[in-house]
Amino acid sequence: MDYLNKTKQYEEAYLQDLKNIIAIPSLRNDAQATEHAPFGNGCREALDYMLDLARKDGFVVKDYNGYAGVIEYGEGTESVGILGHLDIVPVGTGWTKDPYGCEIEDGYVFGRGILDDKGPTLCGYYAMKMLKDANIKLNKKVMLIMGCDEESGMECMDYYKKHGEIPSIGFTPDADFPLIYGEKGILDYHIRGEYNGVIKSMRAGERANIVIGKASLSLHSLSDKEEELYQDYMKSHNLTGNVVREENEVVLEMDGVFAHSAYSAIGVNAALHLLNFVGTTFDDIAAKHLYTLLHDWKGSGSNVYIEGAYMGYLTMNAGIVNIENGTLDVLVDIRYPNDTTADDIVAKVRRVIVEKQMGFTIENISDSKPLFVDPKSKLISILEDSYRTYSNDHFTPIKTIGGGTYARKFDNFVAFGPEFPMKEETPFFVGGPHEKDEGMKIKDLMNATAIYASAIEKLGE
Repeated sequence: MDYLNKTKQYEEAYLQDLKNIIAIPSLRNDAQATEHAPFGNGCREALDYMLDLARKDGFVVKDYNGYAGVIEYGEGTESVGILGHLDIVPVGTGWTKDPYGCEIEDGYVFGRGILDDKGPTLCGYYAMKMLKDANIKLNKKVMLIMGCDEESGMECMDYYKKHGEIPSIGFTPDADFPLIYGEKGILDYHIRGEYNGVIKSMRAGERANIVIGKASLSLHSLSDKEEELYQDYMKSHNLTGNVVREENEVVLEMDGVFAHSAYSAIGVNAALHLLNFVGTTFDDIAAKHLYTLLHDWKGSGSNVYIEGAYMGYLTMNAGIVNIENGTLDVLVDIRYPNDTTADDIVAKVRRVIVEKQMGFTIENISDSKPLFVDPKSKLISILEDSYRTYSNDHFTPIKTIGGGTYARKFDNFVAFGPEFPMKEETPFFVGGPHEKDEGMKIKDLMNATAIYASAIEKLGE
């Protein structure tokens, strides 16, 4: 079947469903958590939308207490899995489009979750729908598994693995084409310690996996000369910000550049720049130490620099910085290649802290080990063939990434699309995952749907 031509019959319905699900603010909200909505109302609503849609289309559906849901097609002792997620990261600032409006401009559709991962999950669903509507018989059961907590630790998949059926083989539509056969390990830890410097308070950042694009801190006072130094600092680093003088404090505001921590090289961490300014201007020892440890996205300040053979550089990001009541707490996110280990990285950071007498501790360590699938395996061959057939791209190589996807939660899974390597220039900005004005070309969403349908058919034979 020519799946790309077939998608034309489904495009209008797809866009309407996309609009409906993008409109749901499915951010994790622990304050709203209940027995069947463990991540809050928004995630529960998004999951209900997808399950209700599938029921109406005649699929078998299963609800795993709001942690995850499954849409099934066909039968078999073996199964093909598609792993998507319905939760999103915070919107952030700077949008020119309605982040929940699914606005369309010149063939592009915009909204939080268009790329990560509501749009691609819906592509997987419509790929299954095309197979079902065409009555294509498979020897394996197809399972679209939709989680609700991918962005905040994948607790949903931990629950699902304990209670649900594990697919034999499959992919997650949550990265790039041609396909991702390896993902860096994800190491998070807190740097904590006492604080006796000039900062009155500082609360910056929303998630470990987002480069802090906007930050502020408060000081008890700031002289005119020190304000001049702040303005000079911003000019010399091509940054913008403000000084806000209030009755009992002075607030320094800084604008950086938001980015996914896996690509921290393209971001600008506003919180670290504030720490650098305070450290150098006021000889604030703790601020100096934090900046020394964390300023280099390659980790040289913590002595963890490494370039992997398959996966490239280790990356480091200070995702949340809190200073309050004489204590400091920084949440650090590291993406590391499979040439090293989390234990080795933590040991090196601790050694730097001790040798330089920084007085910090490393606590609450979490580690998700790297994913690596043989690039010559049958799974990789089938997925790559489906991509090449429908994209006519016979040049771009398969690769590894720094992002973490659901693929690492299951054996014999890889990340597969939806972003295409060759992008058109546009007169307007189109953001990527976790960025403002997140968007994708409608034509590419339909092409991804065709690729997924082809891949599912071949994997299900």
